Amino acid sequence: MIRERQKRNHRLTVMLNESEWKALLRYQKKYAGKNRSLVVRDVLMRGILKRFDKDSPTLFDF
Repeated sequence: MIRERQKRNHRLTVMLNESEWKALLRYQKKYAGKNRSLVVRDVLMRGILKRFDKDSPTLFDF
């Protein structure tokens, strides 16, 4: 399925401590290359979608 590219209109600003910053840089260097915004969006959205999937009701929930 080809998704229509959507314009990003909403800015998100976060503050990281030194160890979080170093972890982000290390992750980016190892897995994602130069685009830090893409890395943060990808990891954030993966976590959100994983939680949504985990929390969704299933056929056998009682």
